[in-house]
Amino acid sequence: MSVTLTIDGTEVTVPEGMLLVDAAKRQGTEVPVFCYHPKMEPVGMCRVCLVEIGRPARDRATGEPLLDESGDPVIQFGPNLETACTMPVGQGWQVRVASEKAIQGRNEIVEYLLTSHPLDCPICDKGGECPLQDLTMGHGPGESRFLFDDKIHLAKHVPLGELIFLDRERCIQCARCTRFQDEIVGDPVIGFYERGRRLEIVTYSNPGFDSYFSGNTTDICPVGALTTADFRFGARPWELNSAASICPHCPVGCNLTLSTRREARAGGRDIVKRVMPRQNEHVNEIWICDKGRFAHHYARDPERLTTPLVRKNGKLAKASWKEALTRAAEGLKEAGTDLIGVASGRLTNEDLYNLRVLFGKLGGKAILSDPMAGGNLVQRYGVGVGSNLSSLGKRDAVLVIASDLHEEAPIWWLRLKQAAERGATLIVANARATRLDDYAQHNLRYDWGDGARTALGLLHFIGADPELARFEGDRALKSAARAFKRARNATVFFGREGLNYAGTEALARACALMIEAKGRLGEPNNGLVAVWPRANTQGAWDMGLRPDPRGLNTALEGAVAAYVIAADPVGDESASLEKLSTLIVQDLFVTATAELADVVLPAQSFVERAGTFTSGERRVQRLYPAVSEPSGSLPDWKIVAEVARRLEIGLEDTAAPLVFERIASEVRDYSGLSYDDLAVVEPQWPEVGGGDNYFGGTAYANKQGLGVQLAPHRASRPLRWKAPPRASAAKDLLLMPVTKLYDQGRTLRPSKLLAARMAPLQMTLHPTEIERLGLSGAEEAEISWDGRVERLKFTPSTEVPPGSALVPRSVGLALLEPTPVTVRRPN
Repeated sequence: MSVTLTIDGTEVTVPEGMLLVDAAKRQGTEVPVFCYHPKMEPVGMCRVCLVEIGRPARDRATGEPLLDESGDPVIQFGPNLETACTMPVGQGWQVRVASEKAIQGRNEIVEYLLTSHPLDCPICDKGGECPLQDLTMGHGPGESRFLFDDKIHLAKHVPLGELIFLDRERCIQCARCTRFQDEIVGDPVIGFYERGRRLEIVTYSNPGFDSYFSGNTTDICPVGALTTADFRFGARPWELNSAASICPHCPVGCNLTLSTRREARAGGRDIVKRVMPRQNEHVNEIWICDKGRFAHHYARDPERLTTPLVRKNGKLAKASWKEALTRAAEGLKEAGTDLIGVASGRLTNEDLYNLRVLFGKLGGKAILSDPMAGGNLVQRYGVGVGSNLSSLGKRDAVLVIASDLHEEAPIWWLRLKQAAERGATLIVANARATRLDDYAQHNLRYDWGDGARTALGLLHFIGADPELARFEGDRALKSAARAFKRARNATVFFGREGLNYAGTEALARACALMIEAKGRLGEPNNGLVAVWPRANTQGAWDMGLRPDPRGLNTALEGAVAAYVIAADPVGDESASLEKLSTLIVQDLFVTATAELADVVLPAQSFVERAGTFTSGERRVQRLYPAVSEPSGSLPDWKIVAEVARRLEIGLEDTAAPLVFERIASEVRDYSGLSYDDLAVVEPQWPEVGGGDNYFGGTAYANKQGLGVQLAPHRASRPLRWKAPPRASAAKDLLLMPVTKLYDQGRTLRPSKLLAARMAPLQMTLHPTEIERLGLSGAEEAEISWDGRVERLKFTPSTEVPPGSALVPRSVGLALLEPTPVTVRRPN
C-alpha cells in the first residue's frame, strides 16, 4: 500500500510505513540528520531532523475527516516540532521542513551541539566532507552565546584499537558507531560509558575494537570523532582523486573507491591514501571489511619487482624486457608440448584468457593453482540473474557448508546474518563451530572430510533418491532438509574446509543436485555459490582453466618448462621444481618460487591497471587504474601477449578492453558483453555520496558500474552425484588447514597496521588431545608427515574437534589439504 502526503508544498506518494526522513529524501527535500542512518533502526537522539507535521483533523465521535468550507481536509499542526527520523508517514499529512519554526528548531540543536565541539576544522580529517561542518554553515549561529571557558576539553587521540582512533571532543554522541557494531555486524565491542556531558565511547574487547568491520564506523561517523590510523592526518578530502576498483582479497567482489594523491615522499608519484566502499546494493551495499580497507599497502611496497630478472651464472640478475621476454619464449619453445602454465584466481579475466590461449596454441596446458573443484557446476547451477542477498527473508533458505564465512568472505557472512534476522532459514553445516552458527536455525555437525556425505544426506531427503539411502542422516539433518525443501528460494554456499580436491568435487555435485531438485534453477536467489580462495577463481574457471585433480605437484612432475603467474607452488605446497629445464615466474614480488626461476617478470597490482573480476555470485565487474604503474612493470595480459608474439602467436596486446572483446566473442557466458555494459549504473537506495554526507555517510556513490551478473547455462548431460572419498585416516592427529582473514600472505604483510592481528604459525587443538599426546607443559610440538618435520607452537581450544588440530593457511606452513601427522613432544 502507498501513502500520499505533502512535503513543503510538493505532493509525494511513498510506500506505507516509510519514515518521513526517507520520504523527504526521495522527494528531493533534504532533512538533516546526525544519528539517523538508513541502514539502522531510528533512535531520534540528535533531534536535528525536526520538522512541523500537520495531520488531517478527525471528528472524535465518528472518526471521519473534518472538512473546511472548500471541502478540503482540515489540517492540524501540533505545538511542538517532531523528529522526521522516527515518524512513519501518514495519509494526507502536510509537512513543513523549511518553515521558520522548523529552521529555528534545527538552528538551536546545532548551536547546542557546538557548545563543546572544538573549533579545529582546519586540521580535522573530516573537514571537507563533514556533515556537522556543512550544517553549521546552514544552521549554525554566527557567534556562540556560550562562554568559551565552559567548553569541556577531552582526550583527542584515544586508540580504540590499532586501527581506529577516537577524538572525544569531537564526538556528538549520535551512537551511529555503537549501533552499527551492535545492530549491523553483531560485534558490540564499543559502547557508551558515563552520562550527560561526561558520556564517552569506550571499547570492551581485547584487543581493542576487535571487529572485522571497524573501519565502517569512520565512514558513518558524522563528525571527525572516529578516524582510521591509515588515513589520520594523511590528506584533506579535496586533495584526493578517486578511482573505482574491486577488492582483490576474496570472492565477494566488494566495490571500492581508491582515494589517491601525489606525494613527494613517493618520488612525485600518486599513491593510494585510503580505500573506501563504493555502493553496490547487490554486492556489498555500502560496507567493506577491514582487510579490504587496510590491506592495500603491498602495491607500494619497496620490495615490489620493478625490473625483469634473468638467471646468469646461477644467480638472478637485472635484465631488459627484451632479454627477459626472449629468454622466456626460447624456454617455452624448447620444451615443445611438455610445458605447463600455472595461475591463480588473483589474476583478472583478461590475464587468464591470454594465458589459456597461449598454452592452447603451444600444445601445453594451463592449470589453476587454487585446489578447489566446482567452477564448472557454478556455471550451470549458479544463482539466477537478479539475485540479491539483501532481498532474502521469510520463505527463503540458505545452506552454508564446509566454509567459515566470517574468515573467508566477511561481507557474505554479514549479509547472510542479516538475512537470517529478516526471517530467512539459515542452515550451517561444518565439522566445527563458526561465527555464523549463532544466527542459524539449523546447525549440522559432521566428522572432518564428511561434508559431501552430509550434503548427500540432505539431497536424499530433498530429492527422494533411493540410491542415497546409505547417507540418510539423523533427526537434525532431516529437520534441516525439510526446511530447505519447504523454502520458496534456496541458495547454497559451499567451501573447501576439511576437504581435499576430490572432496570438494563430490560436495559441489551434491549441492548442485540439491538446487536442481528444488526446480527453480535460473531464478533469482536460487543457485550455487562457491566460496573460492581467491577473488577471481570463478573467472579462471570461466576462462577455461582448471585445477589438476592429481594435485599441482604431480602436474608439474611431467613438465619440462613451467610458466607460473601470481602463484607460489614452492611457498604454498613445497612443490619440487628441480627437474624443470625452464621456469618462468610472473609476479609482484620475488616469491619462494621466483627464487628458483630462470626468468622473473614484474607485473602490475590491482591499483595500477584495468581489468575484470568475476565474483563468486558470477557478477562480472570492472576495476580501473588508480595510480600510474611502477616503472618497469606491465599488466599480466600484456606480458603474456609479448611472450606469445616472440613465439609467433597473435594475442591482443594493446588494451584490456580489447582483450575482453575477444573473451566476449569466444566464451559463451560472456557473449556480447563489453566494458560499457559493465559500467552501467542505476539509482540505488539509500542514496549516498550525493550533495550531503550526513544521510548515508562518506561511502561513494557508484558512477562507474554495477557489473553484470551472468545467467547459469543448462548442460545437455544430466548431472550425477559422486560418492565422496573416505576421509584420511589420522595417525596421531589430522592436521587441518583453515582460512584466517588476517593471514601472513605476501600481499598482507606490508600492511603494518594489521601486523598485531595476523594469525600466528601455531596449532590449535582440544585440551584432551594435548594431554593424550603427552604435550602438557610443553610450548611446542614436533609434527611429521611425508618425510617432513616441523616444530609448531600450540594453543588449546574446546571448539576444535578431538583428533584434529587447526593450523592457519598462508602463515609459513606449506599445507593445502587435511593431512594425517605424527606428533611427539620435542626433546
